[in-house]
Amino acid sequence: MMNLLHWRLLVAVADSGNFTRAAERVGMTQSGASQAVAQLEALLGIQVFVRERRNISITALGEEVTGYARLMLAQLAAIQRLSEESRGLRGGRVRLASFPSVTSTFLPGLLREFRRLHPGIEVVVLEGTDEEVEGWLVADTVDLGVVMNPLQGRADFILGKDEWVAVLPAGHTLVRKAALHGIKLEDLVSHTFILATGGCAVNAKSLVEQAGLQLSDVRLTVHDWVSACLLVREEMGIALIPQSALPGELHGLYVTPLVPSVYREFGLVCSSGGRSSPAVQVLLESLHNRTGLAGKYEI
Repeated sequence: MMNLLHWRLLVAVADSGNFTRAAERVGMTQSGASQAVAQLEALLGIQVFVRERRNISITALGEEVTGYARLMLAQLAAIQRLSEESRGLRGGRVRLASFPSVTSTFLPGLLREFRRLHPGIEVVVLEGTDEEVEGWLVADTVDLGVVMNPLQGRADFILGKDEWVAVLPAGHTLVRKAALHGIKLEDLVSHTFILATGGCAVNAKSLVEQAGLQLSDVRLTVHDWVSACLLVREEMGIALIPQSALPGELHGLYVTPLVPSVYREFGLVCSSGGRSSPAVQVLLESLHNRTGLAGKYEI
């Protein structure tokens, strides 16, 4: 089934000639965008794009289809503006609290697309620790907050999930075991550890304690995930960090997920004031309308 995100993605690919840039523009992963365009072409029964090694070009028939898509999206935007004005949403504001790792990974694409669709609603992002976000929600300082591992039924929208991975020096004694049999949480706790928190109460220490274990040798505690990886590369210890927080350069590191896998999940939770905000409800409705395409929210 086609939805509006398919058409917005179609136009974004035509404008950029690149799946990666188009995916960023509409708040999707590159693989999700590629799959969605292929799905759209299959539903239409025509080839819209020609995929070449270094770039993507559009077919003549694709140009016509994209032209109609632009007209449709422009008319939809006009209808949305009219609707927002009639409901007093122009000039509305949403105060959204988050912590750094989510602010830099999950939110940018989603909020960029929301601003494009609803330019009359301002989204203000406040950044803090996960504990601060919880406090702001209770105090009604913010309308929405990103909550880590929300209880069943508490979240108004699930943003996604992120897998915890062990980061070891490339020559560490655990590397061979990990390559042959995988690595368990209990395999890590007796080794020298670099404890990275990311400004969150949920970190390696809390995960280990939740499993009934204890870190025996914490060499250093740092706030920044990337700093922890750099220290691991210098063989100062090992670390457990979220996959989304890995640095771009992994030279000198061995990265492996845990067995069994351990995830952290992110949900958007309304404060009491946020539940009565029309602008907040428009944002949540917009996010729910985007969930029809697989692969967007998992890192």
